[in-house]
Amino acid sequence: MTVTAAAPTTSESRTPRQIWHRLRGLLPALLALVVAGVALAAVRSGDQHGRLDPRSADPYGSRAVAELLKDRGVSVEVATTLDEAAGAAGPETTLLVAAPNMLTARQQHRLHTATADSAGRTVLVAPGDPSVTRLAPGVRPTSHGPVTARPPRCDLPAARAAGPSDIGGIHYAAAAHDAITCYPDDGGFASLLVLPGHRAGDTVLLGSPDMLHNNRLDQQGNASLSLQLLGSRPHLVWYLPSLDDPSAAEGLNGSPDESGGDGARGENGFIGLIPPGWLWGTLQLALAAGLAAIWRARRFGPLVTERLPVAIRASESTEGRARLYRKADARDRVAAALRSAMRTRISPLLGVSPRDSDSPAVLLPAVAARLVTPVVELRALLFGPAPADDAALVLLTDQLDALEREVRTS
Repeated sequence: MTVTAAAPTTSESRTPRQIWHRLRGLLPALLALVVAGVALAAVRSGDQHGRLDPRSADPYGSRAVAELLKDRGVSVEVATTLDEAAGAAGPETTLLVAAPNMLTARQQHRLHTATADSAGRTVLVAPGDPSVTRLAPGVRPTSHGPVTARPPRCDLPAARAAGPSDIGGIHYAAAAHDAITCYPDDGGFASLLVLPGHRAGDTVLLGSPDMLHNNRLDQQGNASLSLQLLGSRPHLVWYLPSLDDPSAAEGLNGSPDESGGDGARGENGFIGLIPPGWLWGTLQLALAAGLAAIWRARRFGPLVTERLPVAIRASESTEGRARLYRKADARDRVAAALRSAMRTRISPLLGVSPRDSDSPAVLLPAVAARLVTPVVELRALLFGPAPADDAALVLLTDQLDALEREVRTS
């Protein structure tokens, strides 16, 4: 009958019960985190659905302004691809770009080319850097500010008629002398910028989309300003850039676009698509993981002697230690180990106690009494300095072996 021996357990082994006891404290925290995340997503999902979408009646949608425009005879069309938006540009059309920062560099250049000579109006909602550089050359974003009720402080008829409006966000500065700057901050940079174009066309930059949202349209002069900016032409194309637009893949297949860029989406590539909250959350999780690793590392106690799970031959251990000594050039340690082991082996043969094997005053006279070798040579051999090189170490080994043989045969 053959009996299979069970594998020996070590101090690092963990039974399922021990693992459960160590992890059960984390489960309530993990469950609470999941529940909080689901609850937060459920609460915020209603507010974020259809953001700036003219078909959405949610607080952050824009259905209210779209319906008011329709009541005034302006047709509203939703475009979700660049081909639809560029094809609709014309002198009788206002093109609103709801999220210009989502467009790739190639898409932005195509859109600017299509609208530059269209003689229509192009409204860019909160374009950032470098989107504004491609869509409105000569304009640069300067700073960010809160969205509050601001007076127009400009000669734009639409802004003067609307009066104070909820606007802010990104502020812009234009190099063109004929640019109209409205709703400026304390530094004089505009939250609403109008750039006159060719053949009675123009480009409008809004620093923030808040005044177009359903929940703010009835406040201040938001409705009046929105209707005048978006209703100056009989046709409004509301462009909602989407990630599944086929034109977005044109600059992402590894070929450079015509602007010399690599076609990365948005202002910071993939990072630009990640909400800021997720970036901060990832940073906090990484910090927590680092602190947990330090905490766990400090819990390790002293080393515990345990039975090896396999038998290792003495020759393998000797060869392994010899290789380590050779790699570290530790000839002093090797010589000391060889001399100590040799003294321990010959001391019983000379009638010397093992406790006195490392004492030159006791061991050397006993060896000299047995052999004819001078005490000076014995001291250099048994208690001398470390060898200077590998050849001297080999010579020392041979001499120790010869001395031990003499002691055993004498």
